[in-house]
Amino acid sequence: MFDLTVEIDPSSGFCFGVVYAIEMAEDILDETGTLYCLGDIVHNDEEVRRLESKGLKIINHEEFKAIKNAPVLIRAHGEPPSTYQLALENNIELIDASCPVVLKLQNRIKNSFDKEENIYIYGKHGHAEVVGLLGQTNEEAVVFQNLEELDLTTMPKEITLYSQTTKSTDSFYEINKVLAENGITVNTNDTICRQVSNRDKELRNFAKNYDRIVFVSGTKSSNGKVLYNVCLDQNPNTYFVSSIADVKSEWFAKNERIGICGATSTPMWLMQEVQQYLQHL
Repeated sequence: MFDLTVEIDPSSGFCFGVVYAIEMAEDILDETGTLYCLGDIVHNDEEVRRLESKGLKIINHEEFKAIKNAPVLIRAHGEPPSTYQLALENNIELIDASCPVVLKLQNRIKNSFDKEENIYIYGKHGHAEVVGLLGQTNEEAVVFQNLEELDLTTMPKEITLYSQTTKSTDSFYEINKVLAENGITVNTNDTICRQVSNRDKELRNFAKNYDRIVFVSGTKSSNGKVLYNVCLDQNPNTYFVSSIADVKSEWFAKNERIGICGATSTPMWLMQEVQQYLQHL
């Protein structure tokens, strides 16, 4: 027996946008037993499997084009205008669980586009939220994941900068600083979700207080990668797992204190499962 002390970070787990989408899906599934969802409802395979067992059917955008006269859930990440247009044409009832923070960002980007501003979006290429944001600009905004993708010498001298809601605040402001140092006037829009950025600070404090950190997240979660690295910076004995199948007993020693935490897309039940597994090692 390892006699581990295992504690879960109380601020980890679903953000309110994900809670809203999942509760909406569960209410409908309890009533009808089946529901289409456009893309993974959350970037966590374990939670997706749980909801699929209740009747949720995950479809991609190609499959969405073939659906008619049926309800389809839009997840928290949001969708581009083309999705809403297709729904009208095919008599699809959209159950819109887009996160309010994402919807507000979409509107701000649309207003900037209408004013013909040079829009740059700091975000992950192909990410569902970013696809929705790009759609507000008729695919004309520039999306970049890091400064190395940009040619600072040929960029417009004035840009309007936005961020995917789950990016690192520190990275966003570092990008602002470098652009300004290169003579670019940046109209900065800090559109990072405060529930995400606050979790960044909370996790820094949490990770320092334990011998080891087990970070629980789906591999598809952008937010998970960011917050895992936050923990790793504070505690080099940090391990990334998606489920108890990834946990290795050789990571731990007798009487150690273990902290468990996760992304905004990590369900509390999954962290509790990992906690129970470690307590029985």
